[in-house]
Amino acid sequence: MYHGGIYAEEITGKAYDSRILSRFARYVKPYRVAITVVAVILPLVAACRLAQPWIIKMAIDTHITTGRLAGLENIAVLFLGILLSEALLTYLEIFLLQSVGQRVMSDMRQELYRHIMRLPASWFDRTPTGSVVTRLTSDVEVLGEMFASGIITIVGDILLLIGIVSVMLWMNPKLSLVTFSILPLLFYIAWAFRRRMRQSFREVRARLGRLNAFLAESIGGMTIIQVFNRQRDEERRFTELNASYRDANMPVIFWDASLYAVVEALSSVAVALIIWYGGGEILRGALTFGILVAFIQYIEKFFGPIRDLSAKYSVMQGAMAALERIFALLDTQPELEPGGSRDRETGTGKQKTETVEAAALPSPVPSPSSPVPRPPSPVPGPRSGVPIIELRDITFAYREGENALENFSLSVRRGERVALVGESGGGKTTITRLLTRLYEIDGGQILLEGRDVRQLPTSELRRRIGIVLQDPCLFSGSIEFNICLGDETARARVRAAAATVGADQFIQRLPSGYQEQVRERGSNFSTGEKQLISFARAVAFDPEILVLDEATASIDSASEQMIQAGIAALMRGRTSLIIAHRLSTIQDADRIVVVQLGRKIEEGTHQELMRLKGVYFHLHQLQFERSREGNPYTAPPVA
Repeated sequence: MYHGGIYAEEITGKAYDSRILSRFARYVKPYRVAITVVAVILPLVAACRLAQPWIIKMAIDTHITTGRLAGLENIAVLFLGILLSEALLTYLEIFLLQSVGQRVMSDMRQELYRHIMRLPASWFDRTPTGSVVTRLTSDVEVLGEMFASGIITIVGDILLLIGIVSVMLWMNPKLSLVTFSILPLLFYIAWAFRRRMRQSFREVRARLGRLNAFLAESIGGMTIIQVFNRQRDEERRFTELNASYRDANMPVIFWDASLYAVVEALSSVAVALIIWYGGGEILRGALTFGILVAFIQYIEKFFGPIRDLSAKYSVMQGAMAALERIFALLDTQPELEPGGSRDRETGTGKQKTETVEAAALPSPVPSPSSPVPRPPSPVPGPRSGVPIIELRDITFAYREGENALENFSLSVRRGERVALVGESGGGKTTITRLLTRLYEIDGGQILLEGRDVRQLPTSELRRRIGIVLQDPCLFSGSIEFNICLGDETARARVRAAAATVGADQFIQRLPSGYQEQVRERGSNFSTGEKQLISFARAVAFDPEILVLDEATASIDSASEQMIQAGIAALMRGRTSLIIAHRLSTIQDADRIVVVQLGRKIEEGTHQELMRLKGVYFHLHQLQFERSREGNPYTAPPVA
């Protein structure tokens, strides 16, 4: 199983990258009014905090040490008013920041998901699902923490520190210089810790991605794990990844705790310096007791933000690492519209040109609002007219130097039923993927009614092609939703589509009928029932061209008999490409094409190919006469 996280080795930027922050500012810009209000609140909060030690100084020097208690109550009321004002302003600051943070996270998740929908199929082939989920959840969530206690509050802390330094220098420059003598050491320690924490945060995010990828993979394949008694082995794998994630967090905890402890110690040293030097100044009459108390309170407020710097720095480091990974995903090139092509070299070989939109299912063709699926217009005979599909000398490789198709040509006329047969891995499914532009060809040309598919908008191309896969994909929701996928045009044809393929027979027996809820991956339905739902989906979207990719390969004979009528209804009047291993299901096809090692080696009707006694004949013998032969038969190699 694969445990690597995407982009785990690509995050090499600076801890604070101005380009990343400026790019992130685009997501904050729509909420600039709230940010402006916060910007106004920050200096007011700083002013309230700065005023408190000064008021205490006034109370001590003017009233307490002199014994004049008249007016002391007014100072107490003023002090209480400033405390309440600070509390109210802090509430507004936190509320606005949290609100903006949640909205920004929502916008980023929306953009990420929209972008993922447009990524090419080849990207999903090499990207662990858990790593993608981490981008959309954990990484985005870190940005909310950044708003709550990160980038904006740091501005307030800076204002407070500047104010404290200014007030202390104004009150007593000598005592201020003595107190600030430890600052160079403090800044050096903070800078040194920053460098050591940066890589630790990146490693934490990378290992979290690997952990999520493993969880998505193992939970999705839990049935296989249990059937093959691999629980202990998978538990061991999880233990290793869990321990790796835990260990990656340990350096972060160490540096975080160390920085906090160092700042706390230096704060105590600063207070000791104030008492030592300030006490001597008081004895000489050069300093009042109120100023000494104010200095102690100011230095505590000064080291407060610095003490919290480790926590805020942790948040900012996590946010920077998360933004790097999020933008790395957003920078992944999506599909191109007509006319574009792009090749990129990757570490595992040549990544194919990514030129498709990620709508995996075709949109419906506008049709009359009839409850019955609109039959296709009359078509010419299967062997007459201009081909609707034409593949000319197609060459394609998933990896450099490993051609899945080589100089492959095929012509399909309108209304024709063409079957593709051959050994597994021979290139049959690749043909359908290239036709729908899930992958881009390396050489040759694919034409749809004489037009190069690369010059067609992918939405238009896929609107005309419907695909039924070997493993039907059902989503959480009702049966009705799974047939129409939320498309209103298709929704009007749901019941008629189900009746056309025979799915209505079992749907009507369900307690909630078409509103029966589908569990995860359709676990509450049999394989045959799930396949009938996928057939009904294809009918509801009314495609012009139908691709059946091993649509009956994973069902038993009884279920196959149940859905044969559905297949016949599905193909009626449509141009069909049928990929099949069971030769009994395609004997009545208009034409059978034998594909082996990425090449077309035989072509004809069932009777023609049987008379030829070539590869198709031997495949037929293998399936229908193997028991009589006694040993499995291997098809002869291509000459």
